[in-house]
Amino acid sequence: MKVALGVSGGIAAYKAAEIVRLLQERGVQVQVIMTRAAQEFVRPLTFAALSGQKVITEMFAGENVEPNIDSAVEHIAVAQSIDALLVAPATADLLAKFAQGIASDFMTTLYLATTAPVVVAPAMNVNMWNHPATRTNVEILKARGVRVVEPDEGYLACGMTGPGRLADNDAIIAATMEALGASQDLTGETVLITAGPTREKIDPVRYLTNRSSGRMGYALAEAALRRGARTLLISGPTSLTPPGAAEVTRVESAEEMRQAVLKLLPEATIVIKTAAVSDYRPKSPASQKIKRTSPMSLDLEPTVDILAEVARHKQTQIARPQIVVGFAAETENVLENARKKLASKSLDAIVVNDVSQEGVGFDSERNAVTIITHGEVVEVPETTKWEVAQRVLDQVVHLRKLQNIPASAGK
Repeated sequence: MKVALGVSGGIAAYKAAEIVRLLQERGVQVQVIMTRAAQEFVRPLTFAALSGQKVITEMFAGENVEPNIDSAVEHIAVAQSIDALLVAPATADLLAKFAQGIASDFMTTLYLATTAPVVVAPAMNVNMWNHPATRTNVEILKARGVRVVEPDEGYLACGMTGPGRLADNDAIIAATMEALGASQDLTGETVLITAGPTREKIDPVRYLTNRSSGRMGYALAEAALRRGARTLLISGPTSLTPPGAAEVTRVESAEEMRQAVLKLLPEATIVIKTAAVSDYRPKSPASQKIKRTSPMSLDLEPTVDILAEVARHKQTQIARPQIVVGFAAETENVLENARKKLASKSLDAIVVNDVSQEGVGFDSERNAVTIITHGEVVEVPETTKWEVAQRVLDQVVHLRKLQNIPASAGK
């Protein structure tokens, strides 16, 4: 998901640096665009270093650079690639240009060219904010669907007191994530997610594993980040790239995953176990490669049931009880087996899928699941794993609301 962050010329321009970081924490890629006036307050290099992206400062190629078709149509390319345009701070001048459709630089041209949601966070002198012209321009933008994050009241850089100070970053981020379709309903939560398969060593070159790709857990990690949660991802071996803002612990065996889970468990307010952990491991792995001279037989022993252990260690402080969600892959008696696990492992919810179905579940971009709690059964027909992740988190939020405990409790 990508956001274009427009920075216009005001003393509050320096606050946009923190906005870049907060968006990145939620797994959002940020492309910064600066007006010429903004560059008088903050240098483009600051935003380039923070975002890891080129900062756009001009409509066309700069001095001593031969004009080319890429620079001439870059505003169209950016307009088509972004999922939202956020301008913070937005000056009175910029609001007027947006309202009147004036395309005099890259920023104003981008505004006209994009069909993505637009969020503006005004910041200016109190008299400028209260001027009838500014008020009219703001109402015009609101009527066109632009989300306006109203400025806060307080002491302003000009020495006056009143409305005009750039809104709090949390309010700006919340409006932006809402525009992206990502509610911030997990703000204040720490979500621990396990993902992928485990590998159990047979000898130095062979191991037991399963078909899990890790896609479901990684989708949940990204979705949790976008909904405002601190996200701890414990990942078995997978080729996937984790969300940039997730705190990742990589493991290989079931025992390594168990140790990582128990270490991080006290920090978590929500635990979601999507990993396909090996149920068995070789009792005595060979120290040297086993030669193919005769039939091989393996003496297997069960691994520790991590999910059951999590339930036993479940944090039950009155201020912030943990919510524990398990995943189950079944091939027969799907709902019956899932309900048994829900009860026997003291889970708050279990997400079950029938892996005998073609094209869903293991090693697939799609899934079809049933989410079972102690009071509800939610069917999620075949869809993307991203959408399944959202539905699972919807149920987590619902469970938290049933506890009537806000995310900030105990923090």
